[in-house]
Amino acid sequence: MLQAGVYHFAIAGLGFCLIGAAAHATRAIFNVLPDRLSDNDRMDMILSDGYSLGDKIFGTEYDDAGYYRLDSLRNLKNSVAATLIGGWAAMLLTPGLSASIARGVEWAEDWLWDLFLHRLETLTLW
Repeated sequence: MLQAGVYHFAIAGLGFCLIGAAAHATRAIFNVLPDRLSDNDRMDMILSDGYSLGDKIFGTEYDDAGYYRLDSLRNLKNSVAATLIGGWAAMLLTPGLSASIARGVEWAEDWLWDLFLHRLETLTLW
């Protein structure tokens, strides 16, 4: 049985960071309605389904129209940190998940190595 080691957690962490960056871009680009409807935090938490207590605590930045800012490094950092911590916590607390992710990492490494060898075999110069 394959067990996840520090290496597998590091590679999974890189994957979680990519997922966090994609989630950040998705929230900013595909948000149809503004998250902030007023200057009152409590009112926005009640009326808006995009603004939450976590956004208030972590200082999520919005533009003047109330939309989530794509160009904010703070928003990117919050999204990446949330997915990284959540992913690692899931790996540690969910039985069998870390072993499954370790198998996925090993499979991806083997696939990339086989692809590299295939490209070397089929390499032609001119």
